[in-house]
Amino acid sequence: MTDLQLSDIEIDEAFVRAMLRERHPDLAGLPLREVEGGWDNKMWRLGDDLAVRIPRTPRGPDLLDQEYRWLPDIAARLPLPVSAPVRFGAPTAAFPATWLVTTWVAGEPIDRRPLERGPESAAALAGFLAALHEEAPADAPINPHRSLPLPDHAADVERGIEAWSTAGNAAAMREIWADALAADSWKRGPVWIHGDLHPANAVGAEGVLTGVIDFGELCAGDPAADLCAAWMLLPEGAAELCLDAYPDADESTVLRARGWALMRAFGLLQVGYAGEQGWAGGKVTWKAAGEATLARLLA
Repeated sequence: MTDLQLSDIEIDEAFVRAMLRERHPDLAGLPLREVEGGWDNKMWRLGDDLAVRIPRTPRGPDLLDQEYRWLPDIAARLPLPVSAPVRFGAPTAAFPATWLVTTWVAGEPIDRRPLERGPESAAALAGFLAALHEEAPADAPINPHRSLPLPDHAADVERGIEAWSTAGNAAAMREIWADALAADSWKRGPVWIHGDLHPANAVGAEGVLTGVIDFGELCAGDPAADLCAAWMLLPEGAAELCLDAYPDADESTVLRARGWALMRAFGLLQVGYAGEQGWAGGKVTWKAAGEATLARLLA
C-alpha cells in the first residue's frame, strides 16, 4: 500500500463509524469528533474515554501494530495517562490497513499550550521517564533513527546548524554537539524509550504535564533520547529540576540528552517552517516549539 493510496481514502465521521460498526459494533454508537493534528495517524475522539487512530502513511500500520503488541504492559507501570491500545482494528474492505481504538488522554497538546508550572511538570516528566526506562527485552523493536547512537546523526545535525543558526549562536550549538559526542556512551543495556517525546506528543492541563500520547516510535535505546524532552517540553529553568529527579542522569547522559535535544529542535523547526509555507505535513505550531527548545539549550 502506498502513501497515495492510504491518504487518498476520504475519512469522515460516517466512514469511521462504519469501520467501528464492522469490527467493534458495541462502540459504533458513541459520539465521534475529529481531532486536529497527527502525522502518521489521524485521530478521532470516541465518546469520553476512547480514541480511534487511523494510519495515513505507509509506515503508520506497522507503528500501530507495534503499539498494540508492546504498549499495554508498559502503560500499566507508567505514572501518567497514556494513549494505550484497547481494541485492534483489523483491515476492512473499505480500509485495508491496521487501525486502533486507544484510551483518550485528556489535556491540551504542549505545542499549542506550553507548560507553565516548571517544578510540578519537571517532577511529572522525571517520574514518567524513570518508570518507562526499564531494560528492554532482546526482541524489543529497534528504531532506524531513535535507536542509533548520536555519532550516526552527525551529518543531519551539521545541516541543522547551517540551516537554523545565526551568527551569534552557531558556535554554541556546535559546542553542545561536540560535548554530546565526547560524552561516554550508555554503558548498560538498551532501555524502553518513547522515542518521539516532542511537544505535540505530550499534553498538559493548568500548566502542568498530565499525559503522553503516540507511542509509535517505542523502541529500545539510550535513555538520553527521551531525556531531551526536559528542554523540549519544560519551561525555562525546569530542565535541571527534571534531570536532578531522574535517577540515572549522570553527566554523560545529560550531555548526550542535550545533543538529542539540539537535533530534535532542528526537526521541529523544519516541520514548523513547512507549516508556515503551507506544505504537506507542516505544523505551524512546531516552529515556536523548536525555537523555545533552542532558547532553553542556549540559555
